[in-house]
Amino acid sequence: MATTVKGLSFSTVFDAAADAMLLAEHSGHIVSANPIAQQLLGYTENELKGLAIEILIAPRYRKQYRYYQKLFLSKPAKRPFSAGNELVALNREGKELLLDISLTPMEARQKLYILIIFNIANRRLDTEEALRASEERLRLAKQAAGLGIFDYDFKHNIVYWDKQMRKFWGKYSEKTVSYEEFVAAIHPDDREARQAAIDKAMDPASNGEFKLQYRVINPVNGAERWISARGRVYFEGGNPHRLIGVTRDVTEQKIVQKKLQLQRDETESILKQQVAARTASAIAHELNQPLAAISAYSEVVLHALNTNSFSAGNLRRALQGCVEQAQRAGRSLHELLAFLQKGELVTEHSNLAEVIHEALNIVYDDGYGRFHPVLHLQHDLPAVQCNRTQVQKVLVNLFRNAVEAMRTVDSPTLSITAQVQTVNEKNVAIVIVQDNGPGLDQIAVKRIFEPFFTTKPSGIGMGLVISRALIEANGGQLWVDYDAKPGAKFLFTLPFIT
Repeated sequence: MATTVKGLSFSTVFDAAADAMLLAEHSGHIVSANPIAQQLLGYTENELKGLAIEILIAPRYRKQYRYYQKLFLSKPAKRPFSAGNELVALNREGKELLLDISLTPMEARQKLYILIIFNIANRRLDTEEALRASEERLRLAKQAAGLGIFDYDFKHNIVYWDKQMRKFWGKYSEKTVSYEEFVAAIHPDDREARQAAIDKAMDPASNGEFKLQYRVINPVNGAERWISARGRVYFEGGNPHRLIGVTRDVTEQKIVQKKLQLQRDETESILKQQVAARTASAIAHELNQPLAAISAYSEVVLHALNTNSFSAGNLRRALQGCVEQAQRAGRSLHELLAFLQKGELVTEHSNLAEVIHEALNIVYDDGYGRFHPVLHLQHDLPAVQCNRTQVQKVLVNLFRNAVEAMRTVDSPTLSITAQVQTVNEKNVAIVIVQDNGPGLDQIAVKRIFEPFFTTKPSGIGMGLVISRALIEANGGQLWVDYDAKPGAKFLFTLPFIT
C-alpha cells in the first residue's frame, strides 16, 4: 500500500480531490484547475488555464484581492480556512459566489506556485440574508403594531429600551436608562400596582408572567399615556435575572372605553330608575286599596271614640277590618315579589376562586381598573352550590361599590378573601370584600340594606338590596361589618356541595 501511495502523482491527487482546487503561478495566473473547480466556476480547464485569478473576482472586491495577494507574496505561508479568508468570485454566468479559501505556497523547479483550495460559502450568505429579512419583518410588524420593547436587567438595575419605548416615555436619546429614571415617568397612583405585578412575576413559584396597564407622564409636556405592558421574567439558578417584554400605547382605547362606560352607566341608571319606578308603582297599586280601607276603618273608630257613640261590636268589626286589610296588603306584597322573582333557581357546582376572577375581569373591562386587588383565596376551597351568574353579579356590585368609594384614595386596595368558616356548626364558604376607602358612617351602616337608600349621588339604592336577595336565594347570607377599619367590609356565605 505504501508503494502505491508513493507512486501517486500530484495531478492524480489534484484531480481526485473532493474540494475545488486551483494551482496558480506567483503572478496570479491559473496553471491548472481540478474538475470540482471547473464545475463550480462553469469553465473548462482550457478556458481557465492562463486566466488571471483577478478576472474571476467580483469587480468591487478586486482592489481588496490585489492587496491580499501582495501581502501573501511578501511572506508566503500556509493559510487555512478561517474568518477573513473569503473572496467573492463570479462564475461563468456572472453569479456571485462567496468562497472560503485556503492558500498553500509550493515550490517546483525553483518556482513559486500557490495551491488554492476553496469551498462555496453561500449558505452563510443565505443565512445572513434570511436573518436580515426576518429582522426587517419584525421591524415592520413592530412598527405596524406600535410595539415598544424593553429589557430590565435586575442585577445592574438598568432598562434597555428601543426607540418606540423612548417615544412613549418622552425621551429620544439614551438606549439605556436607570430603573429609577424609568419608574419616575410612571403615574404615582400606578407605581404600587406595577411594582406588585413585578414582584409577583419575580417569584420563582410563579410562571414569571408580567401583565399590567398603567399611565406614563411625558416629562416635557405633562401629557398622560396609557401603556399596556406584557412580559416574562427569566431566571438563572432560581433567581430572577431579567424581565423582557413589549409595550403598546392604549390611550385611545382607554378613552373609547371610558366613553362607552359612561354611556353604559347612564343607560343602566335609567333602566334601574325605570325598574324602580315600575316596581314602586306596582307596590303602590297593590297597597292602595288595603291602605284606603284601613284608613276608613280607623276614621270610623276615631269618630266613634270622639263622640262616645261606639259599641263593642262596631269597634270589633272596624278593628277586624283593619287586620284583614293589613293581611291583604302583606299577601299582595308577597305575591308581587314572587312574581318578580318567578322561575326556578338553577344552581351548579362552582369554583369560587374562578367566579371571583371572572367578576374582577368584568370590573376591569367596565373601566373600574384603578385599584390593586389583594387576593387571599384558600387553595383547597371545596366547590360551592350556587347560581354562578347571580353570585358573579353580587361580586361585581360589591367590587364596583368599593372602587367608587376609593376614588379619593392615593393607593386604592381591594382585599378579597375566600375561605372555609364554621357557622352554626356547619362549614360554609365565606367571601370577604374590604376596601380602604373612607368607610360608612353609623347612619349609613344601619340603613345600607334598605330599599332606595344610597350614599351615591347617582345611585337608586337597590344594588345591595338585590345582592342580599340573590345571596339568600342561593342559601347564604350577606351582611356588613359594622366595626370594619379601614374602609367598608362586606361578607357573604354560600353552601358547599352536599
